[in-house]
Amino acid sequence: MLQLSTDKTFHFELLRVLGTSRSYGADVGELLTVAEKLIPGDFESWAKEFEALADYLVADTQQGKHPVTERNAFFRIASYYRAADFFLHGNLEDPRIKSFWAKQTYYFDEAISRMQVPGVRYTVETPSLKIPTIFYQAKNDLQCRPTLLLCNGYDGSQEEMLHAFGFAALERGFNVITFEGPGQPTVLREQNLGFITEWEKVVTPVIDHYSVHPQIDAEKLVLLGYSFGGFLIPRSAAFEHRLFAAVCVDGIFDAHQAFINDTPPPARKLLEEGKAEEYNEMINGAKQHNTNLRWAIEQGCWSFKAETPYEFMQKTQTFTLKDIYQKIQCPVLVLEAEEDHVFAGQPELLAGALGSLATYIKLGWADSAEEHCHVGAIDKSSGVVLNWIEDLIATSKQSSNRRKL
Repeated sequence: MLQLSTDKTFHFELLRVLGTSRSYGADVGELLTVAEKLIPGDFESWAKEFEALADYLVADTQQGKHPVTERNAFFRIASYYRAADFFLHGNLEDPRIKSFWAKQTYYFDEAISRMQVPGVRYTVETPSLKIPTIFYQAKNDLQCRPTLLLCNGYDGSQEEMLHAFGFAALERGFNVITFEGPGQPTVLREQNLGFITEWEKVVTPVIDHYSVHPQIDAEKLVLLGYSFGGFLIPRSAAFEHRLFAAVCVDGIFDAHQAFINDTPPPARKLLEEGKAEEYNEMINGAKQHNTNLRWAIEQGCWSFKAETPYEFMQKTQTFTLKDIYQKIQCPVLVLEAEEDHVFAGQPELLAGALGSLATYIKLGWADSAEEHCHVGAIDKSSGVVLNWIEDLIATSKQSSNRRKL
């Protein structure tokens, strides 16, 4: 595959944004121009170039005349401000962490207000949490439809999920609900809450709220998790049994072990021995020469509300399905990427544990979908996912009809 940057992490994140061009999240020429300007591995260069592109489009977009052109531009502007924010989380005092997010939210909201059926934000409140959601209807009618609930992962937003799977689902007649929980961008910024293991405390209130909506078929709710969401979703399915099906893009059985495996072997030994000071010193030194490790640790400390790399790793210990996977009752589609650099091997472990409940599909070089979460191949991966859901619904209807006869 053509490399968009000599830095592998920059290449992956550029491909991640570029891959949304089919669903209004980017334009090819704009991304290639940014890629040319970036200094590989330089986080500040990344932030400045994406901010400059977003700012240019804001100035270049005429408002009030051409709503479709405005909508498409606003989606791209929001994507580029999200991208500008991506590598900033190592410095919690950086004011751009909030300002870029405020801008992406504003322009995303402007964009969804111009959709044929506008997306609507709603906050689901619990005693300890406010869960931001967005509801998208496939059509502005009274028909009760199967609905996808889309959840991002370790670093992604609910806004990204509209581009990753939402538009493809809407085209096929599904309603779509996106949402975020603790540790994810909006909740972390507005409520100062880091990731929690008990993700059912997010999913169940969302289902409680939306399952009574007259345009939602409460018996056909499909929960989809993206990246780290590949752990959060099966975790939720173990306790929330109203789901018709669950989808993991890609699957994770033991997130804690995956995080450990992503660190240098000598550091793993220090972690096992509980040598916190030595571990932190080694990781902080190693990350200066490794873009992916630097980003992963800084993002982990930020999203898990941890002061040090050692504390971050300690907080991930409960993020495993070892003792609860047997509680999952619904069918689960588990995808795996052939060259996954983040959770390699985890999807196969999850599918193996679930046995007959799991449908396991591996996408690779032949599909141009070998990267983590199949970034750059959104049309391929969303097609695989939505075909599986449609077939499952069709089979369910046939079984129901046979029972009636």
